[in-house]
Amino acid sequence: MPLIQVTDLYKIYQMGNSEVRALDGVTVSIEQNEYLSIMGPSGSGKSTLMNLLGCLDTPTSGDFLMDGINVASMSDDELAHIRNKKIGFVFQTFNLLPKSTSLRNVELPLIYNGEIKAKERKGMAIKALERVNLGDRVDHKPNELSGGQRQRVAVARALVNNPAIILADEPTGNLDSKTGEEIMSLFDELHRQGNTIILVTHEEHIAEHANRVVRLLDGKIASDEPTSRVGK
Repeated sequence: MPLIQVTDLYKIYQMGNSEVRALDGVTVSIEQNEYLSIMGPSGSGKSTLMNLLGCLDTPTSGDFLMDGINVASMSDDELAHIRNKKIGFVFQTFNLLPKSTSLRNVELPLIYNGEIKAKERKGMAIKALERVNLGDRVDHKPNELSGGQRQRVAVARALVNNPAIILADEPTGNLDSKTGEEIMSLFDELHRQGNTIILVTHEEHIAEHANRVVRLLDGKIASDEPTSRVGK
């Protein structure tokens, strides 16, 4: 069974008297430990698809199975539970709390899990920061870190719950090219360690880090092909 199976997915918005099909019958499957890039021009539907895969929104129609469970018709509370348990997010703008340390930022997803005690939270957060080579920056606040280090904190936060999926939206968009490649090397290593990674990007050289690229156009899948990395 695929980790994710999306079948005939539609997301339709009403704009005045007109209907906008942000997603227009998308069908795609994603296996455990895949490294997938989603690409497409502005307005292609890639952000809408990312929001649906991340359980941040629900489709107008169609099926969305995650681990065999149909999440397409879940309530907001149910979606929040899925997000917290199964998905780690990495955003272009880092989305860190400016007055909190790296440790506190990484602990944040764990606070919503009442089963984890404070001492355990701290240990899990430190371990996640060590995985991204920031074990010596646990007490630093975002303004005391470089852009690349801030993104590493964001990656550690995504990892701390041991999610089934890491969903990264333009993760190098606010970084210079050298730092961007360092972050992509980190994603490559996380994939080698067994993580499933879905990467949303508009940059070809970033997409080529993945093993497979799904390209969207006008809400439809225009192509779904392996990259040059397959077999390497």
